[in-house]
Amino acid sequence: MMARFLVAVAGIAWLTLSAPAHAQVPQYGSNVTLEQAKKALAAADAEARKNGWPVAIAVVDTAGMLVLYQRHDNTQTASVQIAQDKAVSAAMFRRPSKAFQDVLAKGGDGLPVLGLHGATPVEGGIPLTIEGKIIGAIGVSGVNSDQDSMVAKAGADTLK
Repeated sequence: MMARFLVAVAGIAWLTLSAPAHAQVPQYGSNVTLEQAKKALAAADAEARKNGWPVAIAVVDTAGMLVLYQRHDNTQTASVQIAQDKAVSAAMFRRPSKAFQDVLAKGGDGLPVLGLHGATPVEGGIPLTIEGKIIGAIGVSGVNSDQDSMVAKAGADTLK
C-alpha cells in the first residue's frame, strides 16, 4: 500500500515537472570527458574566485557518477555533499536543480517533489550539454543558491 502511494506521489511530481508538450526534453549524449570536466570546473572556479566565494564544485557524468571535484579552502563542510547532490539531480533528471526548487516553492501540488529520490530542490545544479545533448552536470554549493547557480552556469557555458 505504501509502495503504491510513493509511486503515485512520484508520478504526480514527475508530471508536474515534465516539460510542456511543445518543449523538447534534452536527450543524453556521450558522457563528459575528463578534459571537458576540467574545462567546466576551471570556468566555474574562476567565477567563484572572481567573486570571493568559497564553494565546492562537482562534475558528474550522465549517470550521476563523479568525474571531477574541487573544494575551496574555508568552504562549509556540508557543501561537499550538496554540490554532488545538485549535480546528480541535474544529470539524472535532465534539468537544472532550480526546476525542483521552483515546483516546491509553489507548495501544495509541488510537495510531491520531496518524494523523488535523488531530486535536490536547491538551485546550483545545471546539466552540461554539447550540441543539445546532456553529457553530465555541474553542481556548486557554498554560498547563496542563486550565487551557486551563477558559478555552475559559468562552468556549463564553456561547453556549449
